[in-house]
Amino acid sequence: MSRYTSFLAGAVSVAAVVGVLALSGVFDDGGANANQSTSASSSTTPPPTTTVAATTSNGGAVDVQSIYSRVSPGVVFVEADQQNGQASGSGFVIDNQGDIVTNEHVVDGATALKVRFGENGDAIPVKLLGADRSADLAVIRVDPSKVPGGLKPVTLGSSSTLKPGQPTVAIGSPFGLEGTVTSGIVSGLNRTIQAPSGFSISGAVQTDAAINPGNSGGPLLDAQGQVIGVNSQIATESGSSSGVGFAIPIDTVKKIEPILQRGAKVPHAYLGVASGDAPAGGAQVGSVVQGGPAGKAGIHQGDRIVSIAGQTIEGSDDLSAAVNAHQPGEKVPVVVERDGQRRTLTVTLGTQPSNAQGQSNQNSQPTIP
Repeated sequence: MSRYTSFLAGAVSVAAVVGVLALSGVFDDGGANANQSTSASSSTTPPPTTTVAATTSNGGAVDVQSIYSRVSPGVVFVEADQQNGQASGSGFVIDNQGDIVTNEHVVDGATALKVRFGENGDAIPVKLLGADRSADLAVIRVDPSKVPGGLKPVTLGSSSTLKPGQPTVAIGSPFGLEGTVTSGIVSGLNRTIQAPSGFSISGAVQTDAAINPGNSGGPLLDAQGQVIGVNSQIATESGSSSGVGFAIPIDTVKKIEPILQRGAKVPHAYLGVASGDAPAGGAQVGSVVQGGPAGKAGIHQGDRIVSIAGQTIEGSDDLSAAVNAHQPGEKVPVVVERDGQRRTLTVTLGTQPSNAQGQSNQNSQPTIP
């Protein structure tokens, strides 16, 4: 059975249920963002941090306790006041002016935001600078003068050179347990997950480090303690960690964060098709948005897309990544196969709508298993 992804109705490229990791219900919130409620309280005292030994790809040990000691002062517990209660997540400080990166789904719908530094820190009000539902990223700002001991920004690494098997460390507040550290490895690369807007996030880092509801927005670190991703989702059937977690790559964060700091809108390219993996390779077009960029360029339902801008398309995830790599307004050659013949069409990419679910031909979309 083919797995369908869609620039129209979103993309989930894992077979299990994918859940975001904001923790709702901890403060008597009636929401269900985390796909699991819990009776744990954010005031619960976390267990003492212990030394954990991870292993690098060359057999060397990673001192997780040392990484935790250096990085945890820059990781925060995020509280989001909502109309029906409160939700929580995690975040990390990126500069000395008080900017903090977290997930958009952590702050979505919040009437007020606060952060706490350390396990017993006071709640400090923060303001939202910018948020992007299609990348599931947000930047909030705290007044540095209100942070006891001063700010301790984390170091941003790179996700472009990651390889499966490399060690990972996650720090956050799962189930409201602040200052929790777990370790694992990079389990996979270039995964495609679904953003809150319903569109696709490409290039996600898969890890088996235990992450759970409440870890959302916290850092995924490498063996040097540098941030390589923002923990955002898990594949699960129970609502808690199954050893399959996903982090938004830090290289994506680096591109989007400056835009969010300015409070500007992040531009995302838009093709306007729903597609699935074609048996012979490529992305099979399941439907085309009427009047969208693909439709205007002459792409039809049933076409098999085999390349975009010279990049070979092996499946629907490749199609998602290829579109996400471009900007709205760019003209890109798209090679399609129709009735056994290949033709090159020029598509002028559009700008993503704010919400994939609001598209006019939503009801014609294939079911995403």
